[in-house]
Amino acid sequence: MLLVVGQIGKPHGIRGEVSVSVRTDEPEERFVAGSEFVTEVPRDRRVSSGPAAAPGVVYQVPPSLVVESVRWHQGRGIVQFEGVHDRNIAEALRGVLLQVESSSLKPPSDPDEFHDHQLVGLRVVTTDGSDLGAVARIDHAPASDLIVLDKSGGGQALIPFVTALVPTVDVTGGKIVVDLPEGLLDL
Repeated sequence: MLLVVGQIGKPHGIRGEVSVSVRTDEPEERFVAGSEFVTEVPRDRRVSSGPAAAPGVVYQVPPSLVVESVRWHQGRGIVQFEGVHDRNIAEALRGVLLQVESSSLKPPSDPDEFHDHQLVGLRVVTTDGSDLGAVARIDHAPASDLIVLDKSGGGQALIPFVTALVPTVDVTGGKIVVDLPEGLLDL
């Protein structure tokens, strides 16, 4: 499964560098010279019809990009990709998502820490065993992470991903046990 770890922003300078909005917990490990990312052009952005790479040639976003160099500025990576040495091509990459294969991620060292993709699809059950639905995704809010639950009866609900409400996460067993206050799923 491909996981998004960054998104290319605007060009930085005239030599093809771009800013990258990072979406990973370990940016210094993920964004290093030689790192390769699978690219995805978002549906709402037509970056593949960018400026010409040469007169009369429309630039096409390659299936993957390799980091040539990276430096950090105000929480963003300023990245030079191999073969991108022109501001026009860098502009054509704006909005492109950078992805890695989930199998390439090493497991977290903390037993109470999980990668989002490990949790998506797990069944959510109460402490008495009642099935509430399945995890649709994990949202990362400022106060705490939130489990986005696809409820069994339809609709969605948000569950704060805190130990008081989520006492057990059993990835191998395929379930998350929750102890929710009455009415939380009705919000």
